[in-house]
Amino acid sequence: MGALPAKSDRFLQPDQLLLFLRPTVSQSPVMASAADPDEPSVRYTSWKKLESTIEATDGDVLIVTHVSPNDFDDIERRRDRNGRRFRFFYDSNTQILIVTIPTDVHEALHHGPYHHVIRATTAANWTSIGTSTFRLQFNHPHHGGGSKEADSSGGPVPGRLGRGLWPTLVVEAGYSMSLNRLRQAMRWWFSASNHQVKVVVLAKFHSAQAEIILERWEEEEEQNPQGPITRSQAAAMQQHPGGSIIQPVLQQTITITRDEMTDPESYHVTGGTLVLKFHLLFLRDPGPQEGDIVIGIPALQLFASQVWAVAS
Repeated sequence: MGALPAKSDRFLQPDQLLLFLRPTVSQSPVMASAADPDEPSVRYTSWKKLESTIEATDGDVLIVTHVSPNDFDDIERRRDRNGRRFRFFYDSNTQILIVTIPTDVHEALHHGPYHHVIRATTAANWTSIGTSTFRLQFNHPHHGGGSKEADSSGGPVPGRLGRGLWPTLVVEAGYSMSLNRLRQAMRWWFSASNHQVKVVVLAKFHSAQAEIILERWEEEEEQNPQGPITRSQAAAMQQHPGGSIIQPVLQQTITITRDEMTDPESYHVTGGTLVLKFHLLFLRDPGPQEGDIVIGIPALQLFASQVWAVAS
């Protein structure tokens, strides 16, 4: 896999943002709640204490509360100046900062699926956007501001090559990070990009259950949605004939389990092969000898063995 491009900021102006999701009305419908019970959390007091807490964290996530926008700007500057590799997901409404810590297991979880995308593409038709920073403006009238860095991401050339352009594919991973937290990140990518992100793959490692869960999410249009809607949904429905909204839909779930009773250890895959649709990744129909990117059962088993190898 080639070197990822240098970090860059990709901005979305408030008047470009339309958020089409299904949660109940809240001040921050996409973004984070406080830590789940199994996720470590800390109240922000200073960069020095935060840095030492991150260093002492065993897993791949730390939830930091009471982080003002000014605090976050300072934290980000200090991280970049010190060359730290932590990845950030920040929401100014809740003032919560989610720190992703790139442990060996975390990196194996997202590099595995994304590596197959790289193998199936060329530099002439695909660009890896990597961990570039994507931002919402902090004065957005309904959603405040936010900042997110992907684990792995990319998009087609030339359509998504250049400053300010969002990826079509994002891969997010976690093991001490909860699946609920990963799904919050998924929703952020779709909404914050104004639906320019087309596919989000989540990779969750459950060591206690000896399993890896892969979820493939895409967006679909829904006519006349039932149940509570957000303020942004109500505004969006006024702009769309028939009152339709666009929302994330789980398209595929794959579970990979480890069997330690065999020699050598074996991996069982349920849910089929992982299929990434060509037209969503490349924003066009496939040409001759082109098609969906399919990650087969043997490749998924190899991916699982590599994750467990670094987790052991």
